[in-house]
Amino acid sequence: MLLSFMKKIVLTVIVAGLATLPVWAENDGTQDINVSAEDRIETSESTEQQEPASSLDESSRDRETQSEFEPDGTPGAGFITELVNNSLESAMASAPVPAGKPQLGRKLTDYASAPKFGGYFIGKYAYSDQDGAKGGTGFSQRLIRLYVDGTILTDFKYRLQAQVNNSTFHMKDYFVEWSHWKELAIKVGQYKRAFLFENPYNPWDVGAGDYSQISNKLSGISDKDGNVGNGGRDQGLQVQGDLFPSKKDGHRFIHYQMQVMNGQGINGGDKNGHKDFIGTLQVQPIKDLFIGVFGWTGDYVDNAGVETDRNRWAASVKYEHNDWTVRAEYAHAQGILANYTGEGKADGWYATVGVPCTPWLKVYGKYDAYRANKKWESTKTIYSIIPNFQIHKNLMMQVQYNHVHDRNLVHKDYNELWAEMYVRF
Repeated sequence: MLLSFMKKIVLTVIVAGLATLPVWAENDGTQDINVSAEDRIETSESTEQQEPASSLDESSRDRETQSEFEPDGTPGAGFITELVNNSLESAMASAPVPAGKPQLGRKLTDYASAPKFGGYFIGKYAYSDQDGAKGGTGFSQRLIRLYVDGTILTDFKYRLQAQVNNSTFHMKDYFVEWSHWKELAIKVGQYKRAFLFENPYNPWDVGAGDYSQISNKLSGISDKDGNVGNGGRDQGLQVQGDLFPSKKDGHRFIHYQMQVMNGQGINGGDKNGHKDFIGTLQVQPIKDLFIGVFGWTGDYVDNAGVETDRNRWAASVKYEHNDWTVRAEYAHAQGILANYTGEGKADGWYATVGVPCTPWLKVYGKYDAYRANKKWESTKTIYSIIPNFQIHKNLMMQVQYNHVHDRNLVHKDYNELWAEMYVRF
């Protein structure tokens, strides 16, 4: 019922927004929608010194079309990759570019931005006094990530992102997104599911040493029904946009996002021909305050061939301003195995607050609860305090203390201490 109602609301908003899209494009200073892609990237023939197409201000263009409701998918370049990026930009800026309109076709190689590389790693030490944990996992490599972003013909954005966990390598993201307008962007490939505010955050910016339990269990980072961990991602098609700019400060009031996904997660094809439908409708009544509802219906097939229904919804709020962070979310799930007659329900919620104390210290506090079968006796609650010490753009140290109360265990209470080192290279 809720998912059907959300679909109707989202479709109504999209139709109303796109009906006036030409007016927005004219009023907000973006390019004329009636101008072709060839005309928009045409170099001036009236000037003696032409600006190379490779030196177009792609970062400015990215800011114009980037959704203000969507956090950065990567933390950007580090001390090595920034040097690489600057060298590539300089080399491409000095290359001669033919005058006039580009001749579209397979031989065209100009009118692409310099690729922007980035990478970081996270090392971790974990201690636990839980019975049977033997003091925790100790030192480990949490992850190493490498990524590259860029644009082609101004409107086509791409990203590749790969991750290594110890000896395991896999692709996280690979997609192309056509984003001529902020009001309408179309993405195809592998990327984050549009479920929960927290899920799209990259590990550097989420503020804690791990995502909340509902992000892990219900957005597909891992999955409550035993599906493999997918980093909150899937493969499919997405349509999204930001609508109705404020006349006062230009922020957009409404964001919509709709996805048609395989349902099987990353780096694999569909197994049953059925697609997952995921959507969110968000409002920004004042700048930096976001309120959203999310819906997800679909299924997946596990390695044993067992099909499981997956129906989920969530309600969320976040406020991020002047480096302050306030975020709270509730999510509900119901999924039935093909050979299972139980209810298959689960839910959870969390609240986190990040307080900037100094230019190099931000302290987060977090309350995180999850009920594996939507009953109080299945509740696992985590209370966390997390100081983040970022003493350099490319270096951050994080300490996290967790007190865990897990009603599923005989000895319900235990403590954890994590120390993590983030290095952007």
